[in-house]
Amino acid sequence: MSTYAAISDLSFLLVEPSETQRKIIAQALGEAGIRQIEFANSIASTLETLATFPPDLIISSMYLPDGTANELIDQIRNNPDTEEQCFMLISSERNREHLEHLRQSGVLAILPKPFTNKDLNRAIRATLDLIAEEDIDLELFDPKTLNVLITDDSPMARKHIAKMLNSMGIENIEFAEHGKEALERLHEQEFDLIITDYNMPEMDGRELTEAVRNSTLLAHIPILMVSSNAEDSQLSNIAQEGVDAICGKPFEPSTVRQLLAQILN
Repeated sequence: MSTYAAISDLSFLLVEPSETQRKIIAQALGEAGIRQIEFANSIASTLETLATFPPDLIISSMYLPDGTANELIDQIRNNPDTEEQCFMLISSERNREHLEHLRQSGVLAILPKPFTNKDLNRAIRATLDLIAEEDIDLELFDPKTLNVLITDDSPMARKHIAKMLNSMGIENIEFAEHGKEALERLHEQEFDLIITDYNMPEMDGRELTEAVRNSTLLAHIPILMVSSNAEDSQLSNIAQEGVDAICGKPFEPSTVRQLLAQILN
């Protein structure tokens, strides 16, 4: 169990090359109750700071003097010492393709510029939820005996989802890279829950859901689908075909906790 109890205990690293934006964001963080804030203005200075000052949350701009937030998150996720680092983007970037890599990399939030204090507070609370490590309260299951299959073609997304489940007391987690591999795993051992991405090679989330629901051996297993296109009408149709819940990327731990309690109880 974490010793964190309050927002004021959290430490932040703000990565922003613009002095004006640094002041604006730092002021908003201060108003939200954050007291420990370090600053960096590039990928290089961020990685240097991480080596000596690993914060609870990195808040980064998209465009930095020596690269982008996509390149920064790759370096963070590919280093065993920093791969579980909580990360959040604040950017005026609106292009979905430019943001997709970050969504798949397990960021806690993507906020626009200008952002609202309400959105910032939600992202800070998500960080605290992830660190607090409070077991999920389920009527029918002990979280520590729950068997979960995470199906996602992104290694970073798989790690992020697993970390979030770990923070809820869920420890028995297996992985598959696509729906075809997931089906093989489902026939090898018993699972209490499937968490699957929508867009995957070989067999996507829709096809996996259809295969599970058409199997007399597997049809009872609840399915939570996570997708960066959660608002698409195509996904709402999938919900009618057998997915128990749909969650967008990035997602907040509290949202996933609520959805899991809803579909498992």
